[in-house]
Amino acid sequence: MTEDLIPASPTATRLARYTPTDQNEILGDGADPFGVADAGLTWLPKEDHFGIRLEGRLVAHAGLLRLPLSIGGLDREVVGVGGVAVASDLRGRGLARLVVAAAVDHARTMGPQHGLLFCRPALVPLYQRLGWQPVPQDVQVEQPEGPVVMPLRTMWTPLRSGVNWPAGEVRLRSFPM
Repeated sequence: MTEDLIPASPTATRLARYTPTDQNEILGDGADPFGVADAGLTWLPKEDHFGIRLEGRLVAHAGLLRLPLSIGGLDREVVGVGGVAVASDLRGRGLARLVVAAAVDHARTMGPQHGLLFCRPALVPLYQRLGWQPVPQDVQVEQPEGPVVMPLRTMWTPLRSGVNWPAGEVRLRSFPM
C-alpha cells in the first residue's frame, strides 16, 4: 500500500470482533508480534476493539478491558488499553494516534477514572506524545504463580478532567491486558 493510497483522514471504528486472523492481518504470524514474549507473562484478551481499515485491510488495532486495581490499598477499576498494533508498512503515519484515541474516547464512557497500559520502553515516547504518563512506581500484576512486578513500562492517562494518579503501591488484581 503506497502513501498516496492512504486517505487524508482515515478513521478508527469499533470492531464487532477481533480474531487471531485479524491480528495476523496487521502484524503477520510471527512468534512474538508485540515483542514482549521474553517478559513471560500471561495476558488477558480485550473485550472492546477498535480498528482502522484501508482498502478493506485491517491495518491498526487497540483493545480495551475493564480491570480491578488497588492503589495504596484502595480498590478501584481502570480501563486497560492493550493489543495496540499498526501494520509495519504503515507506521509513522498517525494510525496509532487515531486508533488509541478512538479506544480512549470509548474508555471515557466506561466509568473508571484512569486508563492503563503496558509497553516496551522504546514506545514510551510515542505514548507520551499521545498524552499518557509513566506510573511513577513499580506495578504488581497477577500471574499463574502469584503476583509479579510488571517488567514493562506502565503508563496511565486520565479518563476524566482533573484526575491525577494517586500515590501508593499499585497492584493490578488480574492478569495484564
